[in-house]
Amino acid sequence: MAATVLGSALTYIDATVINIALPRIGSDLDIGSAGLTWVVNAYALTLAALVLLGGSLGDRLGRRAVFTAGVVVFAVASALCGFAPNEATLIGARAIQGIGGAMVVPGSLAILQASFSAGDRARAIGAWSGLTGAAAAVGPFLGGWLVEVASWRWVFLINLPVAVLVIVVSRRHVPESRDPDLGDRLDVSGAVLLAGALGAVTYGLTALSDEGSSAVAALAWLAAGVLLGATFLVREQRATDPLLPLDIFRSRLFTWSNVVTLAVYAALGALFFSLGLVLQVGAGFSPLAAGLALLPATVIMLVFSAQAGALMARVGPRIPMTLGLALCALAVGLLDRVDQQTDYVVDVLAPTTLLGAGLTLFVGPLTATVLAAAPDAHAGLASGVNNAVARTAALLSVAALPWVSGLGGSGLLDSDRVLDGFSVVVWACVGLLAGGAVMSALTVTDHGPVRGADRPTGRGARWWVTKARPATRFCSLTTPPVEVPAAPVDEERAPAESTG
Repeated sequence: MAATVLGSALTYIDATVINIALPRIGSDLDIGSAGLTWVVNAYALTLAALVLLGGSLGDRLGRRAVFTAGVVVFAVASALCGFAPNEATLIGARAIQGIGGAMVVPGSLAILQASFSAGDRARAIGAWSGLTGAAAAVGPFLGGWLVEVASWRWVFLINLPVAVLVIVVSRRHVPESRDPDLGDRLDVSGAVLLAGALGAVTYGLTALSDEGSSAVAALAWLAAGVLLGATFLVREQRATDPLLPLDIFRSRLFTWSNVVTLAVYAALGALFFSLGLVLQVGAGFSPLAAGLALLPATVIMLVFSAQAGALMARVGPRIPMTLGLALCALAVGLLDRVDQQTDYVVDVLAPTTLLGAGLTLFVGPLTATVLAAAPDAHAGLASGVNNAVARTAALLSVAALPWVSGLGGSGLLDSDRVLDGFSVVVWACVGLLAGGAVMSALTVTDHGPVRGADRPTGRGARWWVTKARPATRFCSLTTPPVEVPAAPVDEERAPAESTG
């Protein structure tokens, strides 16, 4: 338990803390807007592109082995980030961090599933969710404090002792497990095509705002990304063991749930990237105050997610998802009042508290809907795809943000420009969240055939959500939770239960 909580906390915290450190990083290393987006997106790109492959590796090669190797890679990359002398080194190290994260993220819950008996599994996952959520709540505060009293470099270096502890505990107390029914073939070609597609699109969107790049070159990169993406889909359709089995999208509900996820997490990715910047650069708050800004949202999700699950069990997922996103849109709109005379409590903490209430209503029902829309045998795949969609949405929205908001060049570090640009970001996010609310109201259903029963698969067939199972308590602001089905255990090497 300790190993999986701390390992997951490394990746969740790193995804949020970096936004607080961006102004100091840009100032110290003389990085412009395009470079700062790459500091965030180099990590997000490799993590989003490889997270499904990381899960497959763990199932085949051993979940503990891949999880531990991922922590090692993450720690080495964190050290490189902490000592990075220039922009290129930092961005490269962040990309390596993402590779490590892609090995850690899917492995943590899979290890819990394989290490605990069926009777203890739900309790173990609930404890994991709560403890990981608590770590995520402390992360931005700790990051802001480190940036303020020490240096942005400690945001990365503090990962090292935690990683050492995770490795030691994993080796001593975590049983090895794997899925003996899976073959040895991995869809490496699919992973390469997906990474290339996301990389090209991300580069093209970033280049649109880069004063040193031409519009023609940026559009060429975007076109290349689209072509690689289409090739990836063709490859997955024909592959024997695809990284992304496209049959799962036969469910209309699953498809629309992921479209909603794409819109919502694009908004959240852009908001969380820009909020820490505008509070420090535009409004003049300290890194610590910027780090505390999202604490109310995280705490509310941690405390009230169980009650939100109970509400969903009574009324179904559509109403909580729709109402939750409407509250999120209202909360983000209120953040447009941030300026150099901002009242921190009224203009920052009050909206982020409302944002937390909206996300509490939305995240659990979204995950339950995604899981209910897919057959039981594909629950892990469905959740992994939804998590990857959320990461991809945030990746692309951050890449496009300087171009959309007119903050290219050094705009992200210019106090006047960043305030004007943040207003554009806010209303773009409001539009995405409102669109998500409308789509939830129109496409999410509350009743239908019993889960696991025969479902129509012909042309125009619809798979309906039935008794959506509540998601476990979870409070990450960056992605929906990943839930995996019970994992087969290698009986010779792993006991039925473990207290590690």
